[in-house]
Amino acid sequence: MENTLFSAIGMDERHLVICGTDEAGRGPLAGPVVAAAVVLPDDFPREILGDSKALSEKRRLEAERIIKEKAVWAVASVSHREIDRINILNASMLAMRKAYIKVSAMTHVDLLLADGNRCPDVDIECRAIVKGDAKIPEIMAASILAKNERDRIMVLASGKWPGYGYEKHKGYPSKAHRDAILRLGPSPIQRLTFHTGLEKEEKQPELF
Repeated sequence: MENTLFSAIGMDERHLVICGTDEAGRGPLAGPVVAAAVVLPDDFPREILGDSKALSEKRRLEAERIIKEKAVWAVASVSHREIDRINILNASMLAMRKAYIKVSAMTHVDLLLADGNRCPDVDIECRAIVKGDAKIPEIMAASILAKNERDRIMVLASGKWPGYGYEKHKGYPSKAHRDAILRLGPSPIQRLTFHTGLEKEEKQPELF
């Protein structure tokens, strides 16, 4: 996969600085979308990585510790309010762009590899890799950081707004979450454009 990509853009992979980016939180009904961008060093233990959705929480957290210790990385988020304003696809692209910009301020990057079928608007060559979070180590690492960070945000939200079960479902559209919305109404971090019949309030508080 990587050799094919490098050949297509006329670059020698031995001299490329690759940054991977991915997001977490496109599907939830509440909370932000979070993205990460990661550049791995040559000696990074890539065997600890994997698809974040398939890794146990314990393995994700251990991988996160090593990524943050050894790699160049950044995370960024886009709030529920911005998601309602610009839609979740644009918000996801914006979060990835923000994470990449942070990394590019710390180190030179030659090529950005983004999970999915679209690239964020960046100032370098970018390739979208479908299911990249299961194929490309740099994207795997970014996926792990993004998921862990968003999970922590939603656990914090559960303490601020108990009753919605955010610590369990992390805002995803489980039956328990939908039942809580019907029972309690939309929470202050609800993505109101994701709910037919829920009208936006003029002001929604920012959480993060």
